[in-house]
Amino acid sequence: MGPVIGDDGVVRCPWAGAAPSVMRAYHDEEWGRRVEGEAAYLERLTLEAFQSGLSWSTILNKREAFREVFAGFDAETVAGYDEGDVARLLDESRIVRNRLKIEAAVTNARATVALRERGGLVELIDSFAPD
Repeated sequence: MGPVIGDDGVVRCPWAGAAPSVMRAYHDEEWGRRVEGEAAYLERLTLEAFQSGLSWSTILNKREAFREVFAGFDAETVAGYDEGDVARLLDESRIVRNRLKIEAAVTNARATVALRERGGLVELIDSFAPD
């Protein structure tokens, strides 16, 4: 199935949804666009990990809650999360409550902080971009 024309006359991928939705907004405003900054990269990495086994729309519908409970994806803050924070997040009904995914988010935040000594997460990702 190829591109579809929305009710607003805009041509989109078929997965973007017919009516205004989180999928349509994501398609129109973010998909295929460059990500800027460490927190934005950590957010995408975290959301992708939580999406595993679920639909992307499920994650996008919970995105604001993820941003809240993961401190705006501030790597320093999330890297400091301990078992108490993991337990708190496991009780948070607004996000996907999976211990391994929550622990992976904390581990990735710690790795992001550690990467600062070698230029940072953004620089690492950018190093793979074509010239």
